[in-house]
Order: sequence, then structure tokens, then C-alpha cells
Amino acid sequence: MSKSLAAMQQEVDAYIAQFKSGYFSPLAQMARLTEEMGELAREVNHHYGEKAKKPTEAAKTVAEELGDVLVVTMIMANSLDIDLTAVFDQNMQKFNTRDANRFERVDEVKKEESM
Repeated sequence: MSKSLAAMQQEVDAYIAQFKSGYFSPLAQMARLTEEMGELAREVNHHYGEKAKKPTEAAKTVAEELGDVLVVTMIMANSLDIDLTAVFDQNMQKFNTRDANRFERVDEVKKEESM
């Protein structure tokens, strides 16, 4: 089942609404996001880097840690009244204009190969 980003933000908001504490402060959320990013970095290092996981460490996946980063990002966005769909659209517009010619395109490579 596919969900829109807006629907996911609403689901996160409903989850947070059930607790008296509500949303934490932006600084506390930034600390939590940083913590989750560290856990993601650790998993990437274990799966793709040189650092092997200790036998006593819990099995986690990069996908699981990315999911944590996504949810915490939504929590922070909700608390700051940020529509992530609108932000996504703005960022893609920026990337499509600013970086339009930054990287070699697949169609250019195929054109060169056929010559």
C-alpha cells in the first residue's frame, strides 16, 4: 500500500497527539535526528565499510535506520508546521535547475556509445 507524504505526516501527528508531552522542542528533535543519523551511519559502515559488527550487537538494517530517520524528520517537520511535500517539490525544482548540467546524463552516454 502506497501512502502520500502528507498522509504519513498526518499519521505521525496522530501518533504524537496521543501523548501528553506532545512534540519535543526543535533542539531536542535535532538531537534525536542526529542520534538516528549516527545509527544509520553505523549500519552503513557495518554493511558497506570495513568495520565488522561485534557478535554482541543487535542485527539492524540500513532500511530500518533510514525509516527511523524518516519518521524523526516527519516529527520535526510537523512540530515546525512544515509541509514536507511542498519542501520536496521546492528542492526538486532547485536540483533540476541548479544541477541540470552538473552530471553526465544516461542519454548522453547511450548517444556516445552508439556513435
